Amino acid sequence: MLESFSEAEKITTRIQKLIIFSLSAALLACLVSVASAQSVYEPARGSAERKAILDTIRPLVEVRVGPPVEFVVGWMRSGNGWAFARVDPQRPGGGAIDLRFTSYANQAEFMDDLTTYALLVYRYNRWNLVDFVVGPTDVFWVGDPLYAQLPPGLTPY
Repeated sequence: MLESFSEAEKITTRIQKLIIFSLSAALLACLVSVASAQSVYEPARGSAERKAILDTIRPLVEVRVGPPVEFVVGWMRSGNGWAFARVDPQRPGGGAIDLRFTSYANQAEFMDDLTTYALLVYRYNRWNLVDFVVGPTDVFWVGDPLYAQLPPGLTPY
């Protein structure tokens, strides 16, 4: 009788361990899921990160439309060392930029204004521009293998 009780205890202990393991694995999966969902965020207005991202994009735009330029941010997300932004350049104080007097003068009719999309990566203690498009008329990043490796939620679609 003692042996069968000992066997029953072993089975009960194994079942308890299996239940604990299963619950732990489920909890870990939930935590990883929540962490992944929170890994992409919008850098706060006025934050050093937001300023650094915009300051990385600024020379790219200014060389094409002339300085000075400030941005209206339509979309900005950052996470896992990547950032993606959609910005509309303007003159300080909200002045419009006339495409006729920019390097885009001959392309203006084929562009969706000066809306600029930029992909950046954080390396070497600074943000680095990886890819950009000015005035696209489509969702250019869909199907691009570079964008497929980005964390979910970094791009608008």
